[in-house]
Amino acid sequence: MLAPIQPSRKSRFRQKTAKQLLPRIAVLGAGHGGQGMAGHLGLMGCEVSLYNRSADRIAPFAMAKSIELTGQIEGFGALEQVTTDMESAIKDAALIMVVVPANGHAAIARACAPYLRDGQIVVLHPGRTGGALEFFNIIREHGCTANVIISEASTLIYACRMLNPAKVHVFGIKNVIPVAAIPSYRTPEVINKLNIIYPQFVPGDNVLKTSLDNIGAIFHPALTILNAGRIESTHGEFDFYMDGATPAVARVLETMDMERVAVAAALGIRAMTAREWLYIAYDAAGRTLYEAMQANIGYKGITAPPTTLMRYITEDVPMSLVPMSSLGHHLNVPTPMIDNMIHLASVIHDTDYWAEGRTVETMGLAELSVKQIRKLVLEGTLDV
Repeated sequence: MLAPIQPSRKSRFRQKTAKQLLPRIAVLGAGHGGQGMAGHLGLMGCEVSLYNRSADRIAPFAMAKSIELTGQIEGFGALEQVTTDMESAIKDAALIMVVVPANGHAAIARACAPYLRDGQIVVLHPGRTGGALEFFNIIREHGCTANVIISEASTLIYACRMLNPAKVHVFGIKNVIPVAAIPSYRTPEVINKLNIIYPQFVPGDNVLKTSLDNIGAIFHPALTILNAGRIESTHGEFDFYMDGATPAVARVLETMDMERVAVAAALGIRAMTAREWLYIAYDAAGRTLYEAMQANIGYKGITAPPTTLMRYITEDVPMSLVPMSSLGHHLNVPTPMIDNMIHLASVIHDTDYWAEGRTVETMGLAELSVKQIRKLVLEGTLDV
């Protein structure tokens, strides 16, 4: 029997050097995406600290300090630390990955603010609409003066679901994800650091662009709200994007989309339309949004959510539609259809999503002109 081949001294040096180049990473949030990211980063050899506010969520793997991955990624990812202590979690991290629902970004920002230090990079996965701006504003309000880069990804890189505590199935990894920083000229620093481990991240123009190219804000809430009766009577047993997007429903979506694009234009941003996005992402074309959605074979077979009480409303309305509406009002751009969806969602859930949502006030933009907002985004200065 052949003896096992031992790596040469030179090979061992290369392996050690490569590992030394990997950034130490804090993953904040232990839900589906947070566990998937933490496990994958651990599998790639990074030193990972996983933080979660609730001790109950992390108790199953706090002792083992590992997460099992199945699907497109297979293996056990080791975790250097599992903790509910924010200071300890981010203390030595070069990259701080915030992987919580957008509703939780403000709480994470407040918890991080006292402990952030010069040179650290915060990435929201994803920011939804205005996530990086809100995070940037909150840490400054809470006394953080550290030279920190706040950035946001346009979407979560993983499609994954927890099977059991500390076991995550990865259905897929997205190919290209734009990321933008505040200030925008520091985006290359973020991309260079991320690309050490994730080649999928590419530079976005700026955080206004990543925020207002939020296509999910158009598709998800309105489709759920306008199909509420069918969802509740069938528990989601119908094709969400095909059967749910009738010609009448699609016209509502297209009107909302026009309002989103108009808000972006008022800020000097050329936002991608929903029809353009369908063509670029899925090669699905049509003269109307309805035709383009029906032509998208990628939507076939995707069933509706079983209830309206889910993130398509609870997250996308306050963290995507409300900030779009708030920006519209601030810039004197009418958003009546978006406003109607927010009002309907508030009635359906007996919740004031206007009060819960992101606004120009929480993003630190209420007193700023368009010129000043763009200066803040491009230069990262509050001296406007």
